[in-house]
Amino acid sequence: MSPRFAPFVGRVAHDGTDPWALHWEARQAAAAGRDVIVLSVGDPDLDTPEPVVKAAVESLRAGDTHYTESAGRPALRAAIAARHAARTGQAVSAENVIVLSGTQNGLFVASLCLAGPGEEVIALDPMYATYPATIRASGAALVRVGMPAAHGFHADLEALEAAITPRTRAIFVATPNNPSGVILDAAEVEALAAIARRHDLWIVSDEVYAGLAEGGRVPSLGACAPDHVVTVASLSKTHAMTGWRAGWIVGPTSFIQHADNVAACMLYGLPGFVQQAALKALEIADESEATVREYCRVRRQLFFDALQGVPGIRPCWPDAGMFMLIDVRGSGISPDAFVHGLFKAEGVSLLDGAVFGRETEGFVRACFAAEEAPLRDAAARIRRYCESLAPAR
Repeated sequence: MSPRFAPFVGRVAHDGTDPWALHWEARQAAAAGRDVIVLSVGDPDLDTPEPVVKAAVESLRAGDTHYTESAGRPALRAAIAARHAARTGQAVSAENVIVLSGTQNGLFVASLCLAGPGEEVIALDPMYATYPATIRASGAALVRVGMPAAHGFHADLEALEAAITPRTRAIFVATPNNPSGVILDAAEVEALAAIARRHDLWIVSDEVYAGLAEGGRVPSLGACAPDHVVTVASLSKTHAMTGWRAGWIVGPTSFIQHADNVAACMLYGLPGFVQQAALKALEIADESEATVREYCRVRRQLFFDALQGVPGIRPCWPDAGMFMLIDVRGSGISPDAFVHGLFKAEGVSLLDGAVFGRETEGFVRACFAAEEAPLRDAAARIRRYCESLAPAR
């Protein structure tokens, strides 16, 4: 006999195998000096901008190591609000912002605030691999609505509305999507906003990759339905700051008040030196986003072109972001066998698309935010591996 765990631990456990297991195996192999190319996570091969690092160091040296406001410092909240307003056209102020530890923390806080046991949350499939556990953490049930490959990974909004029940409380959306890179167009955004208003639902809009879209913006759900939408974002992708854990939520002031209560008993404030770094990052956001956006634009084209004509696979062009789905259904083996066989034979780590949902079964995901030479090498290794499978097809 041993003491019992809470039901919560089961709700946040992985469905089946750990989706990141192969990635961490690859990272450990790279650290040990093996010849591997890691394309299994969205962590760009770029350094955080030097002015951001300098701001953090100066803040640390000045003794900025004490408690901070649980919702974030007023100056940073105001800067986030101004950036959000400029990007989306939605009128917001510092009172509409809470600073959190990355987009993932923002998604978790939103889940806890918007739904609970006996209720339902709809998420568009494919979705980022943490969404199921993040949604179930609240006690709510996850309801998947497909964005099929046959529809270019765009949502069937009639199917979405048909999935709404009296128990539905929220819809989770990512634009640009991870893993597909698809951006919801203006008509889709307006239709989603209308559905939220019609059924009195929340929308959680994950826009962590919005700054990497053309022009640095995507059609805004928050601007269409400000009383129904909470927007989650961070500096992780746009500023190569994945390890800084600097993110936020923008939403109605009533939501922010509840989110602050959660943050107060979860984090009790992001470190002050990280907030000062984030403030500097927002000051140079136009330049930084343009740099990362161009970096990804060039590599998206390079990787897509390099995979043309590879036997048994088909790369899918993403609208934006750092990822490319690759259809491996013609390879003659399962995606799980494909990613493990590729890593064993050629030292290239990708992720099985099944970890992102039912609609990406039969696909694998690659991150192309890497330096050009290893990215070309990775494509050549993928080609060689696929050619080795040819007799099996």
